[in-house]
Amino acid sequence: MRYADWIAGGGQVEVNGYCLFVRQDGAGRPVTLLHGFPTSSHDWAATVPHLVAAGCRVTTLDLLGFGQSAKPRRHRYSIHEQADLVEALWDHLEIDATMLVAHDYGVSVAQELLARDSGRITRTALLNGGLYPDLHRPVPLQRLLHSRVGPLLARLTDEKRFTAGLRGVLSRPVPDEVLHDMWTSVAHENGQRLAPRLLRYMDDRWTHSARWITSLEQYEGPLLFVWGPDDPVSGAHVLPRLRERRPHATFTVPPGTGHYPQIEAPQETAGALAAFLAAP
Repeated sequence: MRYADWIAGGGQVEVNGYCLFVRQDGAGRPVTLLHGFPTSSHDWAATVPHLVAAGCRVTTLDLLGFGQSAKPRRHRYSIHEQADLVEALWDHLEIDATMLVAHDYGVSVAQELLARDSGRITRTALLNGGLYPDLHRPVPLQRLLHSRVGPLLARLTDEKRFTAGLRGVLSRPVPDEVLHDMWTSVAHENGQRLAPRLLRYMDDRWTHSARWITSLEQYEGPLLFVWGPDDPVSGAHVLPRLRERRPHATFTVPPGTGHYPQIEAPQETAGALAAFLAAP
């Protein structure tokens, strides 16, 4: 599904004083999908139909500062605030218990949600993300955007530079139109300029590492990892620790896949998620 069609299927919901872009698809068991940096909920466009077919009520949203959601300029973005907004959205939509799927930036939001009330989250599936900050390997562009030159570099970012950076974390070929849609979501209201502020999540991961690692390792619900092993940021080097710390979790590792399994291997990823979320 192209980006314009994805947006047409959703709308704006105001929570905690901010307007967030939200979609609701299907009916049945609630599941919430959280996207990563720097893109949007459209990353899940190929996944959602499979989850709907598996009997899920799928909630997707653009987190604050991303996609079609509000993008306040002089704002201190934090993972804790993103978790606040997700909880407020659940209350607004009258979602009590829910399953949770998260990727990249979204895995930190998921870890904070698990730390707050793990009993509310009945099943959890996580895709390539910095679950352990000491294993997180940001690419050079992220390091620069997170540095003092970040604001200048963000202003100079265009589609060509964005696409080149994105291809650096992908392993399988991805069509040009998909990358264009990803850029469109980022560039809405010049959102690329927010990258240095949004990247403060890397600091959040270190500050709250004990809390978030504990929430992951002590979570008692069913747990699935869908992991692209060729991801230079959070790839195969993370798997040994996950297998050691969560030996009873389920693992799906699509070969030759990088940082975005749901985009690089859409059928394998959606199939694994649908089977996991539909399990009794």
